[in-house]
Amino acid sequence: MERALKAAVVTLAASMLCLAQAPDLLSSLSAELSRNYAVLKAQGDPPPYYIAYEVTEEQGCTVAATLGALQASNCEHSRILDVTVRVGSPQLDNYHRVAGERPVFTSAARLPIEDVPWPIRQTIWRETDRVYRNAAERLIKLKTSTQVRVAREDDSPDFTNEKPYVFSAPPKRASIQLAQLEEQARRWSALFVSRPAILTSQVVIGIRNQTKYLVSTEGTRLVHGRTFSRIVIGASTRAPDGMDLTTGETFEAEDPSGLPAEKTVLSAIERVARQLELLRAAPVAEPFVGPAILSGRAAGVFFHEIFGHRVEGHRQKDESEGQTFTKSVGQQVLPNFLSVVFDPTRRRAAGAELNGFYLYDDEGIPAQKVTVVEAGVLKTFLMSRSPLQQFDRSNGHGRRQPGSEVVSRQSNMIIESGKTVSDTALREMLKQEVRRQGKPYGLLFEQVTGGFTQTRRGGLQAFAVIPLVVYRVFPDGRPDELVRGVEIVGTPLASFAKIAATSDRPEVFNGYCGAESGTIPVSAVSPALLVTEIETQRKEQSTDRPPLLPPPGNES
Repeated sequence: MERALKAAVVTLAASMLCLAQAPDLLSSLSAELSRNYAVLKAQGDPPPYYIAYEVTEEQGCTVAATLGALQASNCEHSRILDVTVRVGSPQLDNYHRVAGERPVFTSAARLPIEDVPWPIRQTIWRETDRVYRNAAERLIKLKTSTQVRVAREDDSPDFTNEKPYVFSAPPKRASIQLAQLEEQARRWSALFVSRPAILTSQVVIGIRNQTKYLVSTEGTRLVHGRTFSRIVIGASTRAPDGMDLTTGETFEAEDPSGLPAEKTVLSAIERVARQLELLRAAPVAEPFVGPAILSGRAAGVFFHEIFGHRVEGHRQKDESEGQTFTKSVGQQVLPNFLSVVFDPTRRRAAGAELNGFYLYDDEGIPAQKVTVVEAGVLKTFLMSRSPLQQFDRSNGHGRRQPGSEVVSRQSNMIIESGKTVSDTALREMLKQEVRRQGKPYGLLFEQVTGGFTQTRRGGLQAFAVIPLVVYRVFPDGRPDELVRGVEIVGTPLASFAKIAATSDRPEVFNGYCGAESGTIPVSAVSPALLVTEIETQRKEQSTDRPPLLPPPGNES
């Protein structure tokens, strides 16, 4: 018995020593990459020519509260593995697109959150085997189908040749005080209690530490990341005629210390509540075609939706896409006083931190500043490692949410103008345009929540932007009038031609964009825009009426 006990102690000590000496995550990824690549190169038919493993590790907490009470308080630590296996050759591989098909091989496998090599490597091994089998099967089908299909207009390869990068700078992790976040969410959300006209309200506070690891058979070895901190204030009500109304504000920062002071948050909550009460009583706007000003934040969303998605590189070779600008390189696509830059290396602009900052994209290419439009002329596209005829290199914009395949995506979009005036002068230009067109008023779009756009060839090349706060601006000096029920609609090329001038004060819109490769953080920086013609439609309206019963505590 004593001998058995001693043996058990020795075994336990040896196990603890093994854990203490366990390699870090990057070492486990590299070891399994080398092993799997060697085996598949020797035995695979067809063999892979490229394998990459990316792990996104996130550790953070989110709390949500309404009317002074917590709705949710969650903390999570996770590691998500994405496996890329390319078989064939860079000229034709398993990612080749046919008839708009968007192949997905990765599956967002969860890895252990502890650096214990064997369970980590076993998960990588299983995922690599599964992805390789699917990749090989699709390549065989592609080789058969491409023999009977007509040639594509863009016959560029499926993958670029890039040099490998080695970089290791684990980000500083933000300290998360959960009890403090919960207390703040309770206290701030309680301010809506005294607003009986507001049906729902919420304050959400989230802090998320993110670290990315990437290894590839080309030799890339990366460790980098950042922190995301966010406060979201949202509320909704219903007008007497049944129209649902929402508004809100968000604050973004990398480190929690960059979030605004409590005084600023309380002012924002008061502003959101007051705007909703005014919107509830505001008149409904009729469909309108005429001049308008989009605030800097509204203009940022406008450009993100109707321009940014149309210069993402992968859309230019996908023949199911509308390809608005595919053949426009070197041509004027915007007024000659406007330039559009995407710069994921930039951390701040206009006094705010930018959500779209990163060091390397999800294919291991360094983030790069890219001037897409210069003085109105289209120069290039946002490129991942899927090349185009004219552009055979990535410019660091291959991005994805864990579990999705990489495509070219937006980062920090910055609208630069060579024709600026003060905000006051821009308003006067709006009034002059209203008078020139003989319109009763113009519109001022102060706040928007987002929008959507149709880029595919099978549908209309149209967009919609969803405003929250809109005013009528009268040419005779009457006070601006708040209206509700407005949506901006239109077609891209016609809308760009109507931009007449901009303000001299840029504003930042931070948000999250959802598209083929999932939801990613982005920013848009823009001055206010004067457009000589914008089209709006009336928002869809519910047939429901506001609650018949008074809210609790307001029975009298």
